[in-house]
Amino acid sequence: MNFPSLSNAKKRTDKKVEEKKVCYDFPNFFQNKKYFLRTYGCQMNVHDSEEIKKYLELLGFVETKELEESDLVVLNTCAIRENAHDKVFGYLGRCKHLKREKPELLIAIGGCMSQEDSVVEEIKTKHPYVDIVFGTHNISELPRLLLEHQKKEQEIEVYSIEGDVYEGIKYQRDSKITAWVNIMYGCDKFCTYCIVPYTRGKERSRKLENIVFEVQELKKQGYKEVTLLGQNVNAYGRDLQLGYDFKDLLERVAETKIERIRFVTSHPWNFTDEMIDVIAKYENIMPYIHLPLQSGSDSILKLMGRRYTKKEYIELFQKIKKRIPNVSITTDIIVGFPNETENDFLETLDVVNTCQFDSAFTFIYSPREGTPASLIKDTITLEEKEKRLQRLNEFVNRYSLKANQALEGKIVPVLVLGENEKDKTRVYGYTDTMKLVNINKGADCIGQIVSVKITEAKSFSLDGEMIESGECV
Repeated sequence: MNFPSLSNAKKRTDKKVEEKKVCYDFPNFFQNKKYFLRTYGCQMNVHDSEEIKKYLELLGFVETKELEESDLVVLNTCAIRENAHDKVFGYLGRCKHLKREKPELLIAIGGCMSQEDSVVEEIKTKHPYVDIVFGTHNISELPRLLLEHQKKEQEIEVYSIEGDVYEGIKYQRDSKITAWVNIMYGCDKFCTYCIVPYTRGKERSRKLENIVFEVQELKKQGYKEVTLLGQNVNAYGRDLQLGYDFKDLLERVAETKIERIRFVTSHPWNFTDEMIDVIAKYENIMPYIHLPLQSGSDSILKLMGRRYTKKEYIELFQKIKKRIPNVSITTDIIVGFPNETENDFLETLDVVNTCQFDSAFTFIYSPREGTPASLIKDTITLEEKEKRLQRLNEFVNRYSLKANQALEGKIVPVLVLGENEKDKTRVYGYTDTMKLVNINKGADCIGQIVSVKITEAKSFSLDGEMIESGECV
């Protein structure tokens, strides 16, 4: 399938994906200028923003958390749902007002929305005050676009074909404790509702040795946890045809002995028995798996292009639960997909009742222009969709609380990440099963894994106390 062609895009003709190094030889042209970066969407976007930050700071920019102080505003956008689109253009209104007061202000828009024809046209016609538009495939071109920018002309440079796999990328990481590590880019699944294959391109895997080297370097720098990132990590390595896949990568990363390893996101269709065995084998691979369901109805799953049935999903879920001790499984669920009947919805509730997920991200279906599902006539009213979402959340929240209550009185390992912003007498962190814990502050254990006794369970978090007088373990 071809990617959307942008009239102003820099169209790539080299469809063969190559591995390249990034050049960081930039002039320090924007010394002490301030940038404001706002990120929308998934973990991949968050990690992309860490790359954007590094480019800007090598150019001389200094980050500010206050929009009004900025000399440059960068919006790293998400296209997965309509409300994300609306939020970006709503925020652009604030930027437009600020630019009236500060005419020299630069405004740049990147991310997944920039890959959409309709969005680029909307920016050209309705938001001419936006200075630069760049895409997901040419983030590394942002420094050049800023250096070459002519204020009288809007610059739009978005590759319509996916870019190369770059190694040696530098990041201005948001944390010194946990780190994102890209293992691949893009997705080949083409679920009928999903815009990602069109905005992120086809699957391109990084070579195993480069990923392992990055994790080793992070371990040397004192990082405690890495999360391996991909739109579908289970498909890792297939495009390289070098004889290894995700289970092999997981094992090699585990052998670095970094203390905690996570990964997102997994597609049920590619989840193999060998992967389960590797996760169960290594203590530093966390017993937490995000396994999107999307729907429990076979007819809706077929319309979605998900490539598994309700029965197959439940069998996989139960297999993971049986073979990985103490595993926590979370999921994604969409309600109100076109043609979803009440019986289809009840099938989804049946899976929720059977699996009793530790938690779930739930959404009302949002049509995205350019996807096959957007062409299906929607016969369900918004009122009915909202009622189904409310009913679903009642079940999800009940089981989330039940899973958390099972930990009351138990001692669990928690990686402490920082102070609780609302209560400075407490710190927060995550268990190995990815449950948020707020802890009475004891010794200064930020950045350490501590033993915590859970004192109270809530639907979305846990309260706890450090044991052994708050000493780190």
